[in-house]
Amino acid sequence: MSKMKTKSSAKKRFKVTGSGKIKRKHAFKNHILTKKSKKRKLKLTHDGLVSDSDLNNIKKQLRLK
Repeated sequence: MSKMKTKSSAKKRFKVTGSGKIKRKHAFKNHILTKKSKKRKLKLTHDGLVSDSDLNNIKKQLRLK
C-alpha cells in the first residue's frame, strides 16, 4: 500500500511548533487595507495558534495523527 500524502493546502498554511502546537496566519490582511485601521492590521500581522476545536482536523490533514 502506498504512503498517505499530506494535503498540499494544509502544508502551505500551517507549521508545527517545537512544543507540538500548530501555528497559522490571520485572514483578512490581503487586500482592501485602506479601510482597516492601523491597529487592526498590526494585530493581523502576528501569527496565531489553531484553536482546540480545529486541531484534530488540521492534524489529520497534516498526517500527524
